[in-house]
Amino acid sequence: MSHSKLADMRKSYQSAQLHEAQAPSVPLLQFEQWLNEALQAEVPEANAMTLATVGSDLRPSTRVVLIKGCDAQGLVWYTNYDSRKGQQLAGNPFAALQFHWVELERVVRIEGRVEKVSEAESDAYFHSRPLDSRIGAWASPQSQVIGSRAELLANAASYAAKFMMQPPRPPHWGGYRLVPDRWEFWQGGVARLHDRLVYRLDQGQWVKERLAP
Repeated sequence: MSHSKLADMRKSYQSAQLHEAQAPSVPLLQFEQWLNEALQAEVPEANAMTLATVGSDLRPSTRVVLIKGCDAQGLVWYTNYDSRKGQQLAGNPFAALQFHWVELERVVRIEGRVEKVSEAESDAYFHSRPLDSRIGAWASPQSQVIGSRAELLANAASYAAKFMMQPPRPPHWGGYRLVPDRWEFWQGGVARLHDRLVYRLDQGQWVKERLAP
């Protein structure tokens, strides 16, 4: 696609509005409402969220992960602790998440501190996964250079033979929880006058504010 065609791309946002008076005082309730609406609308990969972390070199990096839990404590996903994101979080435990539900013209951004979930939580989720996913957690040295796909498949075959139907949770695999201190809800608006509501944590209380688009 040429640069001129990219520059000419436009979208008119007009599906809904977001008003301060109608938004809950607690951001989790607003998020749960929007997430449920995305699921009911069968938005593709409605549970997918972009995770941004920053390494010791101060360079940010992003990747897509899947939300596996959400409550008053925070938002949870699972991954390899030895991966690039795991190494970055070990050095800098602050991150940002973003959901983009294109069909609903909505974006949610969440920022906060990241912690590991308990081993019991990680065990419970790991054992709920399909067998091939549990084997894959052992087979893939995530973010490391490998020689070929054949090497990956050989690893999977080796661990499948070793563990049969009962692979334990790898010690390098488990959950993270982002504990939010800032939420932003973006609803596309007519004439680029989008609605942006921010919730920020101030002395243990949520403060709700509108931002200019």
